[in-house]
Amino acid sequence: MMLIPAHHFRDIERKPEYLQPEKCVPPPHPSPVGTMWFIRDGCGIACAVVTWFLVLYAEFVVLFVMLIPSRDYVYSIINGIMFNLLAFLALASHCRAMLTDPGAVPKGNATKEFIESLQLKPGQVVYKCPKCCSIKPDRAHHCSVCKRCIRKMDHHCPWVNNCVGENNQKYFVLFTMYIALISLHALIMVGFHFLHCFEEDWTKCSSFSPPTTVILLILLCFEGLLFLIFTSVMFGTQVHSICTDETGIERLKRKHQPRERTSSWKSVKETFGGDFSLNWFNPFSGLRHPKPLSDSGWVRQVASLSDTENTETTEEHSEQRKDEDSVEVIDE
Repeated sequence: MMLIPAHHFRDIERKPEYLQPEKCVPPPHPSPVGTMWFIRDGCGIACAVVTWFLVLYAEFVVLFVMLIPSRDYVYSIINGIMFNLLAFLALASHCRAMLTDPGAVPKGNATKEFIESLQLKPGQVVYKCPKCCSIKPDRAHHCSVCKRCIRKMDHHCPWVNNCVGENNQKYFVLFTMYIALISLHALIMVGFHFLHCFEEDWTKCSSFSPPTTVILLILLCFEGLLFLIFTSVMFGTQVHSICTDETGIERLKRKHQPRERTSSWKSVKETFGGDFSLNWFNPFSGLRHPKPLSDSGWVRQVASLSDTENTETTEEHSEQRKDEDSVEVIDE
């Protein structure tokens, strides 16, 4: 449980009546295990389609402009297998990041029955999200795109049309890593192909006309350079967040509330699903099925009961809390 410093008391809704549970609809029945998670957001779907298109464009140029016309069959086979394997792993990681529940809190669980079942003791409090009418566990944040509270939400990424949270951060890290690798691989092959074509006749180094070949290679070079920089930065920030046990939202909001931090190695093992193995790099190996929160996971502990009794929650503070609970972070 998390200790709440005194200056945060005004943000706390401490009793069932403050949570207005009568306004909350009963939570829906839990979805069957294995039910696909998909966010119906037009911008996110468009970005996901663009992502696949760009990877398939790179695949087309690498195969039909550089490798298949090459007379060096060993070079073509080795690089073709390597590039296709990395591209397949990148797209598989993208699908897993997009279609995996990132750790959504049950919607509408702030009901009178559920709150009473927690049996709050003196000094214990609960947070409620006014947007999805859910009781928020520690480190959960509301995403206005997913319209859900997400446990350990790092940010909402339109490129995977999903939040990056507790359950799918591994797949997002793998996605950024494999995209960075295929971008670097494509840039190296483009460099070698240009050198080869300059030394020989352009009409013999590609099945396309020289102007078409140059345009396709320049576009691939620009795409590879752009995505190498972007995904390398994202990969680095994600690894840093995992090792420091601090999400992107917590870092941006400067939330230095006292809490027990997980060690770097333990945090990495929790994110990637166990001790180090090749499964860390496998987007098809699922994480251990997350256990549901115990009653203590929904409750937070305040410093002292007397402080909570002397604290008044005003309507203005309530509105400020609503805005804070609904923060959304989007990478561009």
